[in-house]
Amino acid sequence: MPKVVDHQARRLQVADAVQQLITEQGLDRVTVARTAAEAGVSVGHVQHYFSTKDEMLLFTHERVVQKTLERVSALEDRSRIERSPIREVVVDSLAEWLPVDPPRRSAYRVAVAFVGRTVDNPRLALAHAETGRLIRSMLARAVHNGKECGEVQGGSDPDLAALELHSLVEGLALQLGSDPDRAASRTALNLVSARVREVFPGRCRQYE
Repeated sequence: MPKVVDHQARRLQVADAVQQLITEQGLDRVTVARTAAEAGVSVGHVQHYFSTKDEMLLFTHERVVQKTLERVSALEDRSRIERSPIREVVVDSLAEWLPVDPPRRSAYRVAVAFVGRTVDNPRLALAHAETGRLIRSMLARAVHNGKECGEVQGGSDPDLAALELHSLVEGLALQLGSDPDRAASRTALNLVSARVREVFPGRCRQYE
């Protein structure tokens, strides 16, 4: 009986190796040969699934983003069970994009490497723009839901608030990426929490 090959699992294996190399050594050290060695596979294995370095980076970035979105989704599911206010979910969700611990710093290093390549690669630039739009769409939806449940004032613009919160987190991530000091991380998280509470100042009535 022929062996069934899980192609997605093999691609993920390569992506994990790329992320590890970027985290420990930077994007410049990512080559097909080093990726193959890190993943414990042959060079031909890597080349079978990815023809260029940018293709490996794109898939790795998509994997990192998807893992972050899965954590955000889990936070939303937990909030419904615990009946948490929307602002608490927003604060915790935004924190997932900040490099405040080793796993999130690793994801951030992939993101920075990816953004650097978008200047010369329209395909990567498009993927980066789509990720930003998705994050802002999720934030705008949270603000809209906050208006319905009473946490957000009626005159608030969801799209504008989403842009502001997204920009705040991107700026803080850039600062933390170059200075991962624990005190700076706490300050960044406090800033996010304070701004979210300004956007969501009201009492949540959705569970009353």
